Amino acid sequence: MGTRRSTTTRSALPGKWSRAATALLAVVALAAPLSTSVTTGTATARAAAPIHGFIDAHTHITASQAFGGALRCGEPFSPGGMAAALADCPPHSGAGHMALLESILGGTDLPGGAQGYPTFEQWPAHDTQLHEQAYYTGIERAWRGGMRVLNNHLVGNRVLCETLIGSPYSCDEMDQLRRQVDYLNRMEAHIDAEHGGPGQGWFRIARSPEDVRRIADQGKLAVTLGVETSEPFGCRMIDDVPQCTAEDIDRGLDEFASWGVSTVFPVHKFDNALGGARMDEDLAGLAVNIGNKLGTQRFWETESCEGGPADHSQPLAQTAVADGLSAASSDTPDGAALPVYPDEPLCNVRGLTPLGEHAVRSLMDRGMLINIDHMGVKTATRTLDIAEEVGYSGLVVDHNWAASDLTRRMHELGGFVASFAYPADRSENFEESFLDVWRENTRDAGRPFAGYGFGSDVNGLAPLAEPRPTAAADPLPYPFTAPSGEVMDRWRFADRVYDLNVDGVAQYGLYADWVADVLHRAGPDRPELERQLMNGAEAWTAGWERVR
Repeated sequence: MGTRRSTTTRSALPGKWSRAATALLAVVALAAPLSTSVTTGTATARAAAPIHGFIDAHTHITASQAFGGALRCGEPFSPGGMAAALADCPPHSGAGHMALLESILGGTDLPGGAQGYPTFEQWPAHDTQLHEQAYYTGIERAWRGGMRVLNNHLVGNRVLCETLIGSPYSCDEMDQLRRQVDYLNRMEAHIDAEHGGPGQGWFRIARSPEDVRRIADQGKLAVTLGVETSEPFGCRMIDDVPQCTAEDIDRGLDEFASWGVSTVFPVHKFDNALGGARMDEDLAGLAVNIGNKLGTQRFWETESCEGGPADHSQPLAQTAVADGLSAASSDTPDGAALPVYPDEPLCNVRGLTPLGEHAVRSLMDRGMLINIDHMGVKTATRTLDIAEEVGYSGLVVDHNWAASDLTRRMHELGGFVASFAYPADRSENFEESFLDVWRENTRDAGRPFAGYGFGSDVNGLAPLAEPRPTAAADPLPYPFTAPSGEVMDRWRFADRVYDLNVDGVAQYGLYADWVADVLHRAGPDRPELERQLMNGAEAWTAGWERVR
């Protein structure tokens, strides 16, 4: 979840992210004042054939239930149908305060009157980041196009939740996760009811790799659970004092295991009691750094790390903005001005803490996949050291936030790699394309990829792929044949007909079109890319099996 990223330490953030950072700063300004023994497991005997299909390894289809329930407009399903799930929301329409934030995030005009169901004149769109983009019929279309595993990250952020006006639910991050588990169960039951009763639907929650294989063998979609949150188990750090214990971590991981969680981010946006985060870059870094201060009472601290992997660089002129925020709140404590960071390769000084080492080894004990994507370089390096020491291969990078050197090392240890679902070609707002990143990772890999995935980060405060600029000269032809073999035409969504060439990935159903377009643009690399993508679900599942 978060602002769009590069696989390298160079800046790849588009101009619109200056607007995003400004919007987040505006939200923050309204906030409260700143104030072991390791079991590696063995491969499970496989009764089913290898899974043939692609994986979206990073989604947030339950995000409508996160952040206290006040951030997003719309839901992926409703007992009242599409009309209820995708109705316009007053705060997100007209001159509502969330409509203003939406226009800043997406760089769009202020929405007028009716904009959602049934015309969808303004949303969902590839740049509407506060409106639902994963309605379940769109997920069904992606499944029909060849997706066999969808990894849904339960998401939460207490600091963001507490800044929002009118959050009806708890901002405690574990409570946010529990609410999403319940919602996902109800979503499965809703789809079942439409297809004849319990167990009959195409959307099946998988709580083990054995479940994934059984569901895929039935030709259905396996929906797995991950966790991406900044204060897991209550492991907040305040002035360098951990707010959790090893017992809290073990209880939290046991609860995750009871949900069937596959994947865990020990660290997300902010430093926590487990380790240091990989800092956001450019003006987005400024906004998230202020969030880090709100959550931990400290800004990021850095050191030079010349000659190796680095975290993202930071803006040089942060102090003036922080002074403005300080002036806006008479209760802001002394020392609120942001530090000025040197212009050189930087690393977060915070690495994996003793509690973090306990969490990593406990994740290994439980056979869960460890996602290093948001870890700072020092935190990720120590995590990989532990994995290498004990021969643990259950590692993941699923939306190319980690430094490229660490992604390669993780792959060599047997981990799974997926890239963010950029457009097939570079575009105005994306300096890298999916093909660029895939080719770079394939070229630099020490061993071939058995399978490869993508991470849509849908509903994750990230823009989805916009129309590629080459579409006018070389469009994705409709109808197209998806990798599953199904022939698919333009997607009708209520009264709206979407065309990837014009609309980009406006909502989840267009990932079927996006995969076809990436293959269409791959040229002579198409056979190898198709092989890797269509082995992606198998490779991810096999990686989970190896550590169970």
